[in-house]
Amino acid sequence: MRLTREQLRGRAQTVTGLVDPIELGRTLMHEHLIWDARPRDWKAAEPGPEIELCNCFKINYTRLKVPRNFVCRSADIVSQEVQEMIAAGGRTVVELSCGGLAPDPDGLIQIAKRTGAQIVMGCGYYLGSFQDQTNEYRSVESFAKEITSQILEGAWGTEARAGIIGEIGCQVPWTQLERRVLQGAIIAQAETGISVNIHPGRQEDQPQEIAEFVVANGGCIERTILSHIDRTIFDVDRLLRLADTGCVIEFDLFGQEQGYYPWSNIEPPNDAGRLRLIRALISHGHLNRVVISHDICQLTRLTRYGGHGYGHIYENVVPLMKERGFSESEIDAILVDNPKRLLTFV
Repeated sequence: MRLTREQLRGRAQTVTGLVDPIELGRTLMHEHLIWDARPRDWKAAEPGPEIELCNCFKINYTRLKVPRNFVCRSADIVSQEVQEMIAAGGRTVVELSCGGLAPDPDGLIQIAKRTGAQIVMGCGYYLGSFQDQTNEYRSVESFAKEITSQILEGAWGTEARAGIIGEIGCQVPWTQLERRVLQGAIIAQAETGISVNIHPGRQEDQPQEIAEFVVANGGCIERTILSHIDRTIFDVDRLLRLADTGCVIEFDLFGQEQGYYPWSNIEPPNDAGRLRLIRALISHGHLNRVVISHDICQLTRLTRYGGHGYGHIYENVVPLMKERGFSESEIDAILVDNPKRLLTFV
């Protein structure tokens, strides 16, 4: 059955159906539960060693050489991890394993039913190097129609419907395919009234370029989330210019405490550094434009393999926020109110 805009308005959509947004509670806005984050040219590579507690630290520092670390297909393992998150005080997970990352809606339904968590699924397509090569020949209208259908009818051949668009993949240099996908996402956003999450390239000016692209193409910038800002923008002036566009800024690498970053030559902040950047945004009136998460997409970040798990923000970051002067209302805005607003259809 195809849902109507009227049926969606004022509701949030999880993999098990529509819910009152008040039921979302504390929300992680960018995670992966069942995923395959290997680009096309990794698929035939040797997977590397089995991951164990005794080698997880080493793998974190050589993870580009261990493709196995970027694949999780077990609803059983993830259900245990999500139960730990719930025990720590979490309630909802936004799962953004869209096209190119091997989405598994039925697996997400299993996890939701086993754990009681609310799971909101993304749709659309990730980076061009992860997509099926036939997408190179598709039009903006084709992507818009597919994304809209994933929200109103069902995604990836199932009856589970998406409740957010994304994470839409962009890179530097930004490809024409990725631009067409984002244009399609903007059209689908207008037709459905939901938010878009965008993965920007690893270059400090691309988030601003993307935000301006969204505005120029008629997108709703207030319901556009720019991911991974904590590995992209490190100076406050550039961060505030981005916030001034009206977009939502996502710090989603909480739990990654090491200075080593294999994807580019940067020095990412630790959790305390992320909180300093968030405080700068709040001090300039942008509290309603901040969301946070972990973006777990490596096995070594799950607790069973020695990582911090989906409960880290609730167990460790929230106490750190309180120690650093964040008020209860500020914490609630970041973990509850902003996600609820963004996940409610308008």
